[in-house]
Amino acid sequence: MPDLNDGETAEIKGSAKLPYVLKNTGGVYSCTCPAWRNQSVPIERRTCKHLRTYRGEQAEQDRVGGELPARAESNSSGAVAPGLLLAHTWQNDLDLTDWWISEKLDGVRAYWDGAQFISRLGNVYHAPDFFVTGLPKTPLDGELWLGRKAFQRCVSIVRRQDKSDHWRSIRFLVFDLPSATGPFEERLEQLHDCLASNRPQFAELHQHYRCRGADHLREELAKVEALGGEGLMLREPGSKYEAGRSSSLLKVKTFHDAEARVVEHLPGTGRHKGRLGALAVQLPDGTSFSVGTGFSDAQRENPPAVGSIVTFRYQELSDRGVPRFPSFIRVRPGAASATPVAHPDSGSAPAATRRARTEKTAAAPPARHTNSSPSIEAKPMTRHFEFVEGSSAKFWEVTAAGNQVAVRFGRIGTQGQTQTKTLSDAEAAARHVETLVGEKTKKGYVET
Repeated sequence: MPDLNDGETAEIKGSAKLPYVLKNTGGVYSCTCPAWRNQSVPIERRTCKHLRTYRGEQAEQDRVGGELPARAESNSSGAVAPGLLLAHTWQNDLDLTDWWISEKLDGVRAYWDGAQFISRLGNVYHAPDFFVTGLPKTPLDGELWLGRKAFQRCVSIVRRQDKSDHWRSIRFLVFDLPSATGPFEERLEQLHDCLASNRPQFAELHQHYRCRGADHLREELAKVEALGGEGLMLREPGSKYEAGRSSSLLKVKTFHDAEARVVEHLPGTGRHKGRLGALAVQLPDGTSFSVGTGFSDAQRENPPAVGSIVTFRYQELSDRGVPRFPSFIRVRPGAASATPVAHPDSGSAPAATRRARTEKTAAAPPARHTNSSPSIEAKPMTRHFEFVEGSSAKFWEVTAAGNQVAVRFGRIGTQGQTQTKTLSDAEAAARHVETLVGEKTKKGYVET
């Protein structure tokens, strides 16, 4: 994540017409937004969503010395998003022996508030009466789940507003009790007793069991992935339920290594202005994406040449065959003109979902980046999505160029409306695009 040195400032787009200004003065971070200005705490302990976005949740939590307040988001109907416990990604840097293992479900996160299901963003899922019969008045945190590799169908069912019989194929797998204050083990027991006494037909407690060590973790991860599952969730023993991202909840997935050809250098901004922000790369099947993390300062000053083959690490493929969360590892020696090998999952996504790049890229080495050299112009990359269901026919389109991300959306057949956001650098813009795309595909949008 980017950061500000003492005396530095940065601009970030917010809800106001003009961007907000972030500043570091002797280790005290400030923002010109009203949310930072109106807090009734010492200025050194103030934070806001703009500082969180720029520096990262964990960096801000470490700085202010305590838990960050949960972000309250509202939807169009005025409902407030629940403060859910969110996971960090395990970086293979922590012994997870005795932690609680559960399967990472490929479903729709849902908060039962005692009367209705609410999404992470505060939208209501209109479950039929037969589905909610027997659910307690106590808030529950869980997942609306149809089965492995059935995410898109699950989304299409739970987002309907007609309370149809399709809900009979859905299960509400409960994994936590947000209102309870005790440790995780006590909450599991309370959940078991609560569901056993109410006996809801379509809800059940999600299975948890203890991790016996690294070998056991690898075995369970391989077993779940072989069955088509996403991965594992690990919960720290004795941990409490807290809103926001917490190191007490970790998601564990298999990381893959693969190779791709460098086709372009994307310029950096903010801390990386005047040098590399990200590499635009291409797989042998034509799939194009950017790699913006894993570089040292020296590598950003003198990046891998256009045409060279780089090795990167990623977690999984998206629905369109794009590696998710790619991170640079190294350049393959002497491979400036070689053809990159296929990555291990190159055949797992339908060819129709991948867009081939037709332009040939010159293999000439690029000019060296220095702090005084001008930024390289980034070519816009646009992705188009559509959602058609019942009387609804909408499109959503995202375009990234450098550190600028533009979103256009509306009814199919219209020009729609456009919103533009300025990120700290091309790397942050690429991450923002992937986040937006993930949110849209989870809502049932299909890339065209």
